[in-house]
Amino acid sequence: MISVSKLLCGLAAAGDGLRYDDPSGPDQITEQRQRKPVVVWNTTKGCNLYCEHCYAGAETEPATGELSTAEGKRLINELAAFGVPVVLFSGGEPLVRDDVTELVGHAADRGIRPVLSTNGTLLTRERARDLRDAGLAYAGVSVDGLPETNDAFRGEEGAFDAAVDGIEACLDAGLKTGLRYTVTERTVDDMPGVIDLLHDVGVDRFCFYHLDYGGRGAAVQDADLTPAARRRVVRRLCDLTREYHADGAEIETLLVGNYADAAFLVEYAREELGATAARRVYEYLRRNGGDPAGERVADIDYRGDVHLTQFWQGYALSNVRDRPFGRIWTDTANPLLSRLRTREDHLSGKCADCCYRDVCRGGSPLRALAVHGDPFAPDPQCYLTDAERQRDVPPADGNGVSEPAD
Repeated sequence: MISVSKLLCGLAAAGDGLRYDDPSGPDQITEQRQRKPVVVWNTTKGCNLYCEHCYAGAETEPATGELSTAEGKRLINELAAFGVPVVLFSGGEPLVRDDVTELVGHAADRGIRPVLSTNGTLLTRERARDLRDAGLAYAGVSVDGLPETNDAFRGEEGAFDAAVDGIEACLDAGLKTGLRYTVTERTVDDMPGVIDLLHDVGVDRFCFYHLDYGGRGAAVQDADLTPAARRRVVRRLCDLTREYHADGAEIETLLVGNYADAAFLVEYAREELGATAARRVYEYLRRNGGDPAGERVADIDYRGDVHLTQFWQGYALSNVRDRPFGRIWTDTANPLLSRLRTREDHLSGKCADCCYRDVCRGGSPLRALAVHGDPFAPDPQCYLTDAERQRDVPPADGNGVSEPAD
């Protein structure tokens, strides 16, 4: 995740220590840059909705082979022993599992920060209170546009209103709650309106995801933004964030899934805020380390298969029923895992000599694989110009960003 509000507006957040080695904000998840991955656990393949872009390919009924409650608790114990800082309970829709509150509580008891990714439509006030009491730290609710757009995208009339009800239930329970929004051609025009509406409801954290080409997302690549349109929407999001902060509204805005955004934020800061701000932004992003696949994020699906990210479910490293997660994640005999962790040596095309390699690391290997057949080829959704890729930027010691050459 790339925090636009942190980098452009200086807003402190709980994840700053995790992402940037900056523990100055309140209630830090950790005071050190993460050494172990955040784990997304797709607890079920079942879902009450059928979204067009679902990376997990969720169905309306749970699939056979789901990890049981006992297996889930054993997995959480393994993750705690390995030092995982955060477990994101996802799906499908995690709330179709009757035991998800029990599993959240078990994670909290083991010292792992439990967070939830949900479509929000099953979040009653009672359930929100139960999750809060179990130790849930955060609920991310997926909304992909204003009512007509969202409901068409998610295959259910009334899904938008039900999601907003779920958000309000969480806020009433005192749960930190945020928006998760996937930006596509069909949803992009609604983005400012959704921010305005949900900010009025009380939401102050907005996560914007680029479409990754996994699960059903692979079938809707033609709905993805063009690179030029992507650049425009990222700039608009930067502008909106600064406008909100200028008006005194401290919203947290994050971009997820395309590390060309990191390079663009340096360029944006240089243009709008000056060289000193650009140097600061670059240094934070260099610490962040670029695309996290196979390093700072891991995924475990409903059957226990371990994946390089939650979006890349077509490739599994191993299964936690066969080996503990820590042994799977540290097994560098896997050639793909090993190459991802040294990907700077394997990047090709325009990524190989890009000046922003340190803050991007080639972007999404899954999109590159889907389009080019090679995870180390350039991300097809990179929107930097040739001139930007050849900037005079600071070396790895972070001495700062210089002004662009004439």
